[in-house]
Amino acid sequence: MESDSRRVGRSGDGEQSPSVEDPSIIRVLIADDQAVFRRGLYVVLGGEPGIEVIGEAENGQEAIDKVEELAPDVVLMDVRMPRKSGIEAARAIKEVSPTTKVLMLTVSDEEDDLFEAIKAGANGYLLKEVSVDEVAAAVRAVTSGQSLISPSMAAKLLTEFSSLSRKAEGRTTVALPTLTAREHEVLRLIARGASNRDIAETLYIAENTVKNHVRNILEKLHVRSRMQAVVYAVREGLIERDLGG
Repeated sequence: MESDSRRVGRSGDGEQSPSVEDPSIIRVLIADDQAVFRRGLYVVLGGEPGIEVIGEAENGQEAIDKVEELAPDVVLMDVRMPRKSGIEAARAIKEVSPTTKVLMLTVSDEEDDLFEAIKAGANGYLLKEVSVDEVAAAVRAVTSGQSLISPSMAAKLLTEFSSLSRKAEGRTTVALPTLTAREHEVLRLIARGASNRDIAETLYIAENTVKNHVRNILEKLHVRSRMQAVVYAVREGLIERDLGG
């Protein structure tokens, strides 16, 4: 099953013609092997202001192909799908369309799936137990630069942070990327789930300045997403594991 790739309007001769893309609209691709679930998301998100579902995919390879064709802003991706898994697809999507956000929406609460999704560049990991309202909010959040994890999975991730940090403390010091004091501040706020706007307000700097800091952090740490940056930073002891303080 496949939805129309863009909204349509009526031309003067009565024929349907593609509408001009509105940059304020969040364009979403739904990738899930369950047709009923895809249709439910399509209906719900299609009624949300500022969100447009531009396509659907029933397996990981189709998701990659659709991203190349449509360049969506966000892909809602199941972890376990035929042909290519959601994690394999996320990795490929980040290669072909680095600006596309990948939000995992799955029944899998396995730690390995969570960690592999983060390593693949996913911008969020939500369980399908979330409400439909939360899905729409999550789409908007990852578009604005936030990284989201379901609360039950976040606890597992923080446990892993602690383990990685303890291992880092016992290792011989090696040369690590040098972050500026401001970049450290930004990274700590990212680890707490702050959006670019939140960071700008907290540090009294412009939002564009925050974007520049985030870009520099990702480049210095050689990672592709904010969540990857946090995992790397905790593992290497660049920020402390007490992220709530």
